[in-house]
Amino acid sequence: MTYTVVVVEDEELIRKEIERFTPWEALGLTLIGSASDGIEGTKLINTLNPDIVITDIRLPGRDGLEMLRECTVDHAIILSGHSDFSYMRSAIQLGVFDYLLKPFDDDELKSALSSLVDKLSSEEAEMASMGTNMVDDATIALPDHVGNHIVDHTIRLIRERYHECIGLQEMADLLKVSESHLSRLFKEQTGINFLRYLQAYRVNQAITLLQDPRMNITMICTRCGFPTPGYFTKVFRKFMGSTPTQYRDSLKM
Repeated sequence: MTYTVVVVEDEELIRKEIERFTPWEALGLTLIGSASDGIEGTKLINTLNPDIVITDIRLPGRDGLEMLRECTVDHAIILSGHSDFSYMRSAIQLGVFDYLLKPFDDDELKSALSSLVDKLSSEEAEMASMGTNMVDDATIALPDHVGNHIVDHTIRLIRERYHECIGLQEMADLLKVSESHLSRLFKEQTGINFLRYLQAYRVNQAITLLQDPRMNITMICTRCGFPTPGYFTKVFRKFMGSTPTQYRDSLKM
């Protein structure tokens, strides 16, 4: 499995060094694009839907953290010349995998990427396992009640609001708990992390809607809470091993 990467860095020397000297192939990665400012980076990420984004925080046009908030990014590595704790805290809240202080060397970035690839591989195995654990050969089996009031409330909210732009931060705010506490508790009680559960539930809804020939892929994507058709296809394939279109075609056989 090869994972895709986009680099967003306004310092050309650093950007070129990352592009040229990172052993992408050896790490199981493919660099699919780069940008020099946050606005261009946002467009690139939303168009290409990379698995990993490497970005500076202070960027022209739109800073890196704001860019990550607006994009469908599951995994990111932050590069920054500032060790300000508020930046680090915001990065952690966005699920950033690692935070490298400039100047960093090639080995530091290589090590961070290698660890992230291991994490992605583990997540792929978890998602594949969930995708093969189907109910009536139709949808992914997900717990709907675990006996913990916070987690059970979170599950209810996911099922009520999956079609909206929701995430761990919004859930934590609604439940008046910290993101870190909700994240840890949800994984402990369900065996699945919050984002994976949300994605799986949305895929389940998409599986049902794909059986209706009147619904096109874009309509299903919007109805199920996926921000873009590209991201919908990417997540669906990870769980089901096929694109939404391929899955729909298989129903006709």
